[in-house]
Amino acid sequence: MTTTGESIERRPAHAVPDSRAVLDWGRALLRPALGPAVDRLPPFMRHITGYHLGWWDAHGVPAEAGGGKAVRPTLTLLAAEAVNGDAEVAVPAAVAVELVHNWSLLHDDVMDGDATRRHRPTAWSAFGVSQAILAGDSVLALAFDVLATSGHPLAHEAVSELNTAVQELLGGQSSDVEFEGRAEVELPECLAMASGKTGALIACACALGGLFGGGTAAQIEHLRAFGDRLGLAFQLADDLLGIWGDPKVTGKPVHSDLANRKKSLPVVSALSSGT
Repeated sequence: MTTTGESIERRPAHAVPDSRAVLDWGRALLRPALGPAVDRLPPFMRHITGYHLGWWDAHGVPAEAGGGKAVRPTLTLLAAEAVNGDAEVAVPAAVAVELVHNWSLLHDDVMDGDATRRHRPTAWSAFGVSQAILAGDSVLALAFDVLATSGHPLAHEAVSELNTAVQELLGGQSSDVEFEGRAEVELPECLAMASGKTGALIACACALGGLFGGGTAAQIEHLRAFGDRLGLAFQLADDLLGIWGDPKVTGKPVHSDLANRKKSLPVVSALSSGT
């Protein structure tokens, strides 16, 4: 796979790249479009967002490397190819997904009081709570604008798809906060919360890729279901890392979920085990 957007299907089966190469390909397609999108934000919102994304430090000095793994937007691009579409056509959808993901991180760090992300201070730690919240709001609005102005004939459907995912994500986050004050949470409730909190956006990422790639309704639904299950697995693995992960590897604080009384899968499993 190359950074020019060569499709996985065009390569012989024995040459399928590993996950690191796939993510490098996804970031290479995403970054040239994500930068101009972020440039449309109000100046200080752009500054905070670029800092959060790892593009520069708190003073605006360019950073050598940074940003997340781009798992969600890469899934969007791969889903477009999976239905025999062109990954480059799905780039606006990938940008929108990445923006929504980072909106959720900006707000999540504030709600959880996490002081570090990606091995450096979180946006609220560097710029204050109010500014980080406003930056997140600005990024969310931008995500919908990127989809609406993409020029894709199904842009309206894409906006509706993303809106549904955001509402489900908010529902999951709300349950996560509500569970902190409850002594008992059942395992099905925990799984439903994780599915909304993380599964909804990954499901949307896959569905948008299928939509922009010209997939059939059945293909898009299959991709959405795949993304939902993958997102649930992703969140449950993250729950494990939140307790036993190495901050030097994850770039996030350890034990903060316990300190915040989060009812994550390991906690709910232990409390409901009867042992």
